Amino acid sequence: MAVRYVRVKPLVNLFAPAVRAFGNIAVIGRATTAVTKPPVPVLFTGPDDAHKTFPGELADSIDLAFRQTPGPTLVYGVPVTADAPDWAGALEVVAGLNVQLVMLANTPLNKDTKVAGGPIDLLSAHVTAVSNTGADGLERMGVAMLESGVAKADDILTNERMVYIAHKSTQDAAAAVAGTIAGYEPAVSLLLKPVNIVSPPFTPAEIEALNGTETDDSGPAGKGVNWLTSPALIPGNGVYMGEGYTGDPGGGKRYMDIVRMVDDLSFRLKAQLIHSIGNVRISRSGLRALVAQMEAILTPLLDADVLNSFEVVVPVLTLLDKDPATLSAAEAAAIHAAEVQRLVQVLAAVEYAGAVHRISITLKFD
Repeated sequence: MAVRYVRVKPLVNLFAPAVRAFGNIAVIGRATTAVTKPPVPVLFTGPDDAHKTFPGELADSIDLAFRQTPGPTLVYGVPVTADAPDWAGALEVVAGLNVQLVMLANTPLNKDTKVAGGPIDLLSAHVTAVSNTGADGLERMGVAMLESGVAKADDILTNERMVYIAHKSTQDAAAAVAGTIAGYEPAVSLLLKPVNIVSPPFTPAEIEALNGTETDDSGPAGKGVNWLTSPALIPGNGVYMGEGYTGDPGGGKRYMDIVRMVDDLSFRLKAQLIHSIGNVRISRSGLRALVAQMEAILTPLLDADVLNSFEVVVPVLTLLDKDPATLSAAEAAAIHAAEVQRLVQVLAAVEYAGAVHRISITLKFD
C-alpha cells in the first residue's frame, strides 16, 4: 500500500431543513353519511374519491377547490351532521392538521353565521388561535364567502387571517377561492388570478361599495372584502380575483400574500435554525455560523426579488467582537447573561417587495 502522508476519511452528515406546505386545505361541511364524534378527517388528492366518501355538499366544495388551476395538492374533508353540525368540534379536529387554509362548505357570512358562536365566528377565532398558539407550521387563514349578490363590506369580522369573497354565483365561492389561493406560493399576490367558477360580474357601483372610492392619485382603498371580476382587458371571458385583501383593511397585513409570506418565512428560519440548538456555541465563530444559516434562507429570497433587502443583527455578537478590555460593566454583564441563560437574541429585518396593484398613467397630448 502506498504511503499517504495526509489521510482524509469523509463523513457526510447533511442536514435538510423541514419544508412547509403552503396550499393544503381543510374543508368542513355537512355530510349525508354517518358522522362520528369527533369527526374523522379524510385526506383527498382528487375530487373523485371525495364524491364517493362524502356525497353532497362537502364533496361539491372539495371538487370545486380541486378544479382550480393551479390548485391544491391535498384537501382534507371533515364531515359534520347535516341537521345539527358541530362546527366547534370539527374545528378542534382541524387544529391538529397540517393545513394552511380552512373553510366551511357552503356557509356564507350573514347575521346568523357571524354571531358569537356562529360558524364563521368560530372559524375566525380558530385561525387566530391556532396561528398564535398552535404548533410550528400550523399557521393558517380562513376563507369565507358573502351571500350571493351581496355587495356590502360592513358586516365582516375584522381579522387579518380571514379572506372574504363577494360573488354572484350559485356555487361555493369560498371553496373556489381557497383552491385558487392554495395553488400559488405565499409571496404571489392573488390579484387578478383566475378562479374557475361561474359568477356574473359586479357593476362599478357595486365594486365601489365593496372596495371604497379610489382616485387617480390614491392606492387601493379596500374594506377587507374581495370580489370576483371579469375584466374586459383580459382576453376571454374568465373570472378573476378582484383584489387580494385580508379581512383587516386597517391593519399592517392588509394583503393575504403578506400574511402567508410571514408564516412561510418564519417557518423556514425556524426549520433552518433548529439544528443549531444544542450545537452552536455562544462564541464569535458560533454566532457567525448562526447568521450564515439565516442568510442561507434570506439570500435566495433576495435574489428572487421577493425581498428588497434584509439585515441580521446579533447584539451579543457585536459585544463579542469588541476588545474585552473596552467592554463596559453592562456589556460584560450582557455577555455573561447570554452564556448563563444560554439565550441568544437575534434581530432580523426584511424589506418585502410587494407586487404592483395599481398603475396611474398620465397621458399628455400637445
